[in-house]
Amino acid sequence: MIAVRRATEADVPAMSRVLTASIRELCAADHKDDPERVARWIANKTEAGVAKMLANPAQTLLVAEVDGVVAAVGAFGGGEITLNYVDPAHRFAGVSRALLAAMETELRGGGLTAARLVSTGTAQRFYRRAGWSDAGAPEDHQGMLCYPMTKALI
Repeated sequence: MIAVRRATEADVPAMSRVLTASIRELCAADHKDDPERVARWIANKTEAGVAKMLANPAQTLLVAEVDGVVAAVGAFGGGEITLNYVDPAHRFAGVSRALLAAMETELRGGGLTAARLVSTGTAQRFYRRAGWSDAGAPEDHQGMLCYPMTKALI
């Protein structure tokens, strides 16, 4: 069973592990296994970096658990979803979808009628299937193409 909840300090090590593994293993089409790109992407995904994210009052971090184990990490703030990463062992199991739905519900509950995000090429189809639409030309981010997207939350 998938359970989505607010992240806590106790989750930081697991969140760092999930973020790093997801980027390294699932986003190869984006970083093209370039060690420098990977290093830049995961630089703030260390335990210290994740703790800093968690302490930032401008964003909210959530975790999705499967049988009590952190399987995905998400974050949002200011009308934007900023993280949505799944542990490679839980890919295609509905974990990211449950996490995304929870973040959309929280944004909607905060009075927002639309949200935005910037997708990797790897995740773009996932977001489109979840009702997100392209919102402009691809953008270069540290040598990788990223795709701005929006979704009406009403």
